[in-house]
Amino acid sequence: MSSTNHTLVKAAGFLMGAQLASRILGFLRESLMANFYGQGGATDAYTASFILPDLLYWLLVGGVLSAAFIPVFSRYIAQGNEEEGWRVASSVVNLILLTLGLLTLVGLFFAPQFVRLVVPGLAAENMALATHLTRILLMQPLFMALSGLTMGILNSYKIFWPSALGTVLYNACVIFFGTILANPADPNSISGFAVGVVVGALVSFAVQIPALRKVGMRYYPIIDWHDPGVRRIGALAVPIIISYSLNQIQVAVNANFGSQLFPGSITAFLWSYRLFQLPVGIFAIAIAVATFPTMTEQAALKQWDQLRQTVSQAVRMVIFITLPISAGMIVLRFPLIRVLFQHGHFKAQDTYTTAFPLLFFAVGISAQSVIQILPRAFYALQDTWTPVTLGIIAMVVNVIAMVLLVGPLEVGGLAFATSIAAFVNMILLFYMLRRRLGQMDGWAIAWTSLKTLAASLFMAGVIWAWSEFLTPMIGVYMLASLTVLLTGTLLGALAFAVMAKILRMGEFEQAMDLVNRRIGKR
Repeated sequence: MSSTNHTLVKAAGFLMGAQLASRILGFLRESLMANFYGQGGATDAYTASFILPDLLYWLLVGGVLSAAFIPVFSRYIAQGNEEEGWRVASSVVNLILLTLGLLTLVGLFFAPQFVRLVVPGLAAENMALATHLTRILLMQPLFMALSGLTMGILNSYKIFWPSALGTVLYNACVIFFGTILANPADPNSISGFAVGVVVGALVSFAVQIPALRKVGMRYYPIIDWHDPGVRRIGALAVPIIISYSLNQIQVAVNANFGSQLFPGSITAFLWSYRLFQLPVGIFAIAIAVATFPTMTEQAALKQWDQLRQTVSQAVRMVIFITLPISAGMIVLRFPLIRVLFQHGHFKAQDTYTTAFPLLFFAVGISAQSVIQILPRAFYALQDTWTPVTLGIIAMVVNVIAMVLLVGPLEVGGLAFATSIAAFVNMILLFYMLRRRLGQMDGWAIAWTSLKTLAASLFMAGVIWAWSEFLTPMIGVYMLASLTVLLTGTLLGALAFAVMAKILRMGEFEQAMDLVNRRIGKR
């Protein structure tokens, strides 16, 4: 393994660990909410209240950060021009915070009208609750902007641990405030979770400040519109801003459809979506974040062969990791949901309601994971229009599929539409990136995919047979479901490992090498 690849694997491994801890806390948060409030109008209101704050964040920060700020700032670092890089960073931070502050004030004033537009099917009391929660959560984007931009700066220096720790502390704050302020008899007390979100965003930023000072942070109270770096970030950010804004509109469309189905359908969609995003967040995003600065550096230095190899390795690794997870989640979705949510006010019927969309989401896990990698290759090339254009095409496919499928499949149709759009986006990204870079190591990627699929199907068969044998014997209560889930996961992992070894998969050897290295250090 080359030194660059070894560094990437180590960084990705650390981020995976941090993401795993954060996601575990995230599901503890959702589990507590299910216990306190079940799946109904109050949780639908809480879910809907994130739409406007998320829209503001992705409109001004998320796209700028991933597609424009990191590549430009990283180039200054790679070329040894840090002073100019910090001036550009200061201008961008000041501009974003000023604009975000103004839009937050507008959002506070027009929150009731926005909520009525997005979720017209909510009952009056739940619509009022959604408005109240939206106003609380509008404080979050300001702190998330600071946290995200700080993360972008540190990632440019290939420092990842502060932002990873911040995500863990974020969820810990949500759990703490949501729990101490919870009152199941009063649905309005769900606002405690919203307070925790705001405090968590602040803590996530604060924990990164020492590392920011350590790399020699320099801040200037300027907004220099004429600086070439600022103008470059602006030019790169425009298509991403359009893309993320349209994505949030798509989220609003999902909520609009869901609000007109049965009470709790928005929550069922969200919680199954969170399970769908679990492997994406732990593995794919961790690999993408760890790989992105290297891709940016390789593109800046015109090291095209190394860039192609970096992209190929990242794609093959996420396919190897996520395909078996997808298969396992399909087979074990019922015990998984029972263990996570079925207690307190969350009943057996809610489990079936959540498991149905999860089936359709799980089909698209690998595609959703790969499209965390491929757009970043374009961003490293400072091409933001191509992935945005393809993303818009995929979004149109998503909306059309939702319209066609929500009737026969209800909330499952919304989930299936998301998976279909992910596959369309992945195929288009592969095609356009191959045109841009030439050979993309396509045979290696295809061969890894076929081998992983074969091993995953074998694994799924083993898990299914074990689950069908064990469940009638021990039942479906909490301890029984936990037993089925844990034993099925362990048995499935063993079956997959055996098949991967038989098929002589290089990714399996690489994963085992990483594990052995970590064990050897202890």
